Amino acid sequence: MIFADLFFLYIFLPICLIFYFVCKKTVWRNLVLIVFSLIFYAWGEPICVCLLVFSALVDYINGRMIDRYRGKLGAKLALASSLIINLGLLFVFKYSGFFVENINYFTGLSIPVPSIELPIGISFYTFQTISYTIDCYWGKVKTQKSFLNFLMYVSLFPQLVAGPIVRYATVEQEINCRHTTALDISEGISRICIGLGKKVLIADNLSLLVTGLFGDSSSGYAALSGLSAAGTWYGAIAVGLWYYFDFSGYSDIAIGLGRIFGFHFNENFNHPFMCRNITEFWQRWHISLGSFFRDYLFYLPIFGKRRQYLNLFLVWFCTGLWHGASWNFIIWGLYWGVFILIETKIGKKRLKKIPAVITHIYSKLVITIGFGIFYFESFDKLGLFFKNLVCAGGNKLIDSKSETLMLQYIFLMVAAIILSFPVIDSIKKLASKFKASYYIVNGAGVICNGAILVMSSIMLVTSTVHPFLYFRF
Repeated sequence: MIFADLFFLYIFLPICLIFYFVCKKTVWRNLVLIVFSLIFYAWGEPICVCLLVFSALVDYINGRMIDRYRGKLGAKLALASSLIINLGLLFVFKYSGFFVENINYFTGLSIPVPSIELPIGISFYTFQTISYTIDCYWGKVKTQKSFLNFLMYVSLFPQLVAGPIVRYATVEQEINCRHTTALDISEGISRICIGLGKKVLIADNLSLLVTGLFGDSSSGYAALSGLSAAGTWYGAIAVGLWYYFDFSGYSDIAIGLGRIFGFHFNENFNHPFMCRNITEFWQRWHISLGSFFRDYLFYLPIFGKRRQYLNLFLVWFCTGLWHGASWNFIIWGLYWGVFILIETKIGKKRLKKIPAVITHIYSKLVITIGFGIFYFESFDKLGLFFKNLVCAGGNKLIDSKSETLMLQYIFLMVAAIILSFPVIDSIKKLASKFKASYYIVNGAGVICNGAILVMSSIMLVTSTVHPFLYFRF
């Protein structure tokens, strides 16, 4: 089941909300969320829901063992158990085929390549349970005594299948004690409508532009081979905007749903294209993943003591690998790591002295090329992509197909670029200074949210449902 689906919006969610708010005690509300979360996950993954429950049970037990044997060998063994089991499951389901393929390629062997269907959201809930056991071991959170409460945290459907990665510390107090106010419901609904609009009205249409230019990411060599330099740059920019509106749209819906249920999830995106450098970009893009690797890999003495460059390499290697079992993702992660390293060597003070125009141009070029690396999963297409960028593959500066698609999607691209910046936030901030304008803006916001919901619903009726991109991670 996905959020951008009429069944979810008009049947599943309303029924869940009715049962939830009929219950007055938090313990019963938690049970409602567990039942509906497991139904939500089992809707598309009826077998893999057992894996989800197993992961929750493993780390619930490990958390209790850490608490019981704190400061002793038993606590270390429980932590090791959590890491080995969770990362082992992630490896088997997500990376075993990729690993065997590369062994066969480099050794000439013919080991049968396992074909295992990837459970939706495994990367997200695995990292959540790992963060819980590590924080328990470090004494940052109290051990959860109730398995049902812990299962609710792991399976909570607003953020289950595509994040953001919600750490236990973020919702620790709200698991047993939370209240939903009228403001929570109002802002939650508004956030859901905005996220739905990002996904259905903008991201899904941008995907049509990208496939029109590049073809499908797993095929499309013929489409790319005849593409001009202008079309290639335009397509790469469209990929970045598509991914942003798709993933940030999901995060908005997740945060809005959480707010209605009384949970306050951390922001996952903060207008990343406003950045002046790549370090700032990753402080604004997929914040929950970046902070996870920063806190659990970068600052740890993994190599005997903290070695900045080795830890930096490990962080960006893992960031790339986390996104998928393909070499282009690893290259993509290391690509970002190189620029982070360069900016680290330059230093923050020197970077600030560089004119803003130059830093903005530099960062947008790096970001655009980065999304191209992310999109193309084969080396052949990735190599052709780089050649097309600089007309090194015999391609033209502009071609008729690109020109047609540019004109066809020009208004969508302009709207996407404008809305990727904090335009709405700026209007609200300005209106808050004037009492009369504040009420006008709020009224206009209600009308806009209603219009977005209606238009998105109509689009969902008349078009094919496009799953959120980060479902595959």
